[in-house]
Amino acid sequence: MFKRLQQKWGVSTKQFWILFLVFGLTGTTTAVLTRYVTAWLGMDTGSYWVWKLFLRLGMLVFGYQVILLFYGALLGQWAFFWKYEKKLLGKLGVWSLESGVNTTDTKLQTPNSLLQTPLNIAIFASGAGSNAGKIIQRLANHSRLKVALIVCNKPGAGVISIADKNNIPVLQIEKERFFRGDAYLPVLQASYHIQFVVLAGFLWKIPEVLVRAYPNRMINIHPALLPKYGGKGMYGMHVHEAVIAAGEKESGITIHYVNEKFDEGAPIFQARCPVEPNDTPETLAHKIHALEHRYFPEVVEETALNPNNRIKEQKK
Repeated sequence: MFKRLQQKWGVSTKQFWILFLVFGLTGTTTAVLTRYVTAWLGMDTGSYWVWKLFLRLGMLVFGYQVILLFYGALLGQWAFFWKYEKKLLGKLGVWSLESGVNTTDTKLQTPNSLLQTPLNIAIFASGAGSNAGKIIQRLANHSRLKVALIVCNKPGAGVISIADKNNIPVLQIEKERFFRGDAYLPVLQASYHIQFVVLAGFLWKIPEVLVRAYPNRMINIHPALLPKYGGKGMYGMHVHEAVIAAGEKESGITIHYVNEKFDEGAPIFQARCPVEPNDTPETLAHKIHALEHRYFPEVVEETALNPNNRIKEQKK
């Protein structure tokens, strides 16, 4: 039950238990305050039951929500609980989740206010998350782009800790739903309003339903000069070992759009580095990581702002 709820909320294990604590503290505090307010108003077993009912409903409908936001802010989860409250208000018809303003005041729903809403980015990662961390760092205070979600298929991966440190929600995915279900598309689009997807060391093939949902709005980075050394099984050290074994004189990175096949989407950008005679897969990996960290965040920013962009040449 807990795992299913965690996946529904799209949060890391650590954040899930903090949220669970907030709900527990809120429920206990609301019950205690209700008793105090009842006593302060002089209500007892002889009081008219309707007044007691109204008081308890008021504490539940209004007091509980305020206390929930208070504990949420106190424990660093304001963003989650404010979104939770807006959903509740949306169901009551007094808040528009799309516009982020009160629906009773249509004058506020202008095109200019909508244009100022940042474009939400999801980063898919399976490992330590060093590239994800660099992207998050570059876009931290961006006026038009926001890393709104980390998607991870590996419990305990380092990228989850990076997300926690930056207060970014984590969607922990499992294989069955990803490949044979809805691929979490409703969660990405309806819950987090994701408009652009970045694959940063994500080792699963992307289902067609997601590729079709994000045409020219999903990009990947590959640690070689595609079309060489791409395809199924070509990731991480496997790539560098193959490059060294083939006696290549250079290697590099390729950033490309994602299609239905491994590493065959249209290229966006490449950067190169020499392969020296004394290089090993480990030393080559170090060079490739340096290229990734230098160029990937910048290319993500430029491509998210300009889909269909083709940078291609290595920047000096």
